Amino acid sequence: MALKSCNKVDTNTYEIEVTVSAEAFVDATKKAYMKQRKNLQIPGFRKGKVTQGMAEKVYGEAAFYEDALEIVFPEAVQGAIDEAELKVVDQPFDLDVPVMSKAEGVEMKMKVTTYPEVKLGEYKGLKAEYPETEATDEDVDKELSAMQERNSRLVSVDDRAAEMGDTAEIDFEGFVDGVAFDGGKGENFPLELGSGQFIPGFEEQVAGHSIDEEFDVNVTFPEEYEPSLAGKDAVFKCKIHEIKHKELPILDDDFAKDVDDEVETLDELKEKLKNQISQRKAENAKTEFENLLIDQVIDNMEAEIPECMNEQKLDELVQDYGYRMQMQGLDLNVYLQYLGQTMDQFKEQFRPSAEKQVKIALALEAIVKAEKLEATEEEIDEQAKKLAEQYDMEADKIKELVPAQQLTLDIVNGKAVDLIVDSANK
Repeated sequence: MALKSCNKVDTNTYEIEVTVSAEAFVDATKKAYMKQRKNLQIPGFRKGKVTQGMAEKVYGEAAFYEDALEIVFPEAVQGAIDEAELKVVDQPFDLDVPVMSKAEGVEMKMKVTTYPEVKLGEYKGLKAEYPETEATDEDVDKELSAMQERNSRLVSVDDRAAEMGDTAEIDFEGFVDGVAFDGGKGENFPLELGSGQFIPGFEEQVAGHSIDEEFDVNVTFPEEYEPSLAGKDAVFKCKIHEIKHKELPILDDDFAKDVDDEVETLDELKEKLKNQISQRKAENAKTEFENLLIDQVIDNMEAEIPECMNEQKLDELVQDYGYRMQMQGLDLNVYLQYLGQTMDQFKEQFRPSAEKQVKIALALEAIVKAEKLEATEEEIDEQAKKLAEQYDMEADKIKELVPAQQLTLDIVNGKAVDLIVDSANK
């Protein structure tokens, strides 16, 4: 098995020719025969007792060629890629096999997509405005409002029509062209008017109606909705059973003591919140400042990124999202049905993030290489300890689960970010 030729045919694309010797291919046909032998049956032979020679005589000399090619392909191609010193980011494509026989062996042509060449621009001495870290009175007021919301209660009202902000318990059934559709019916559903739970225009039309009143809501499904309903007009037959109004607690000393047993007055609560918000803003400011600088780094670099790298990252993000939903007992496909989205539509929401993450990874890798950044054994051990504390596991177990290469990558990438930040001008 050997590399016959390697030629660049396009940006990030090489065509390679790979050969497999006749001896190696003959050996692969024997292995292919052995895998199939128990299923071979020819008149005059018991099942599983057909010889390779007889099978090839009956079915043709090439009877085991395809399976033999599958056997030699991975090692032959990887060996050729290694010999050509290519860093490949996807599976080979445009495969052509002009020669395949026991007498001549195998000759294959294929194209491979390679890691992009990255040309770094400026990444030191960048300038960005450091975000404000001190909490304002407005920040404190927003936090108090959120606390009021969390401690609110719903009170039934029966002397007026429903208003935006109320929770209306409703029955509804949807019809398109006079025919009820799946998923368009509900009974005693608690709908907070203004929450955006239902399609645009629905909740606004519930407002203004009273308990026991029956009425129609006319809406049009969004174009990006579930395909069978997208863009169609619908009529929902509705009835209100109960209206509840959200009652917020009064902001006073009693409220402060109820929500935080470490304070005695509302002023003490405000001061505590101000300190907490300032600390949170300081942490967020550090991350935001880093992001502002990294955005400049990727804007300054030059790289023609293969689309397959973006697609791979896109799949990773969607799989991670699905896994996190699964940990909460939710199924992604069921969730998409509820949203009225296809998987392709859902994936597209992650594309900007996926493309940016690929660029960041390429930029940091290039900086690590340019600055000759390395990770020491002590740093790797410390990184394993941090992960162990985070996941409540033993450090040795982390080292078993997380490859040393990944720990090293995390460390050197962190050093690259530190270099960008430490050299920047605020």
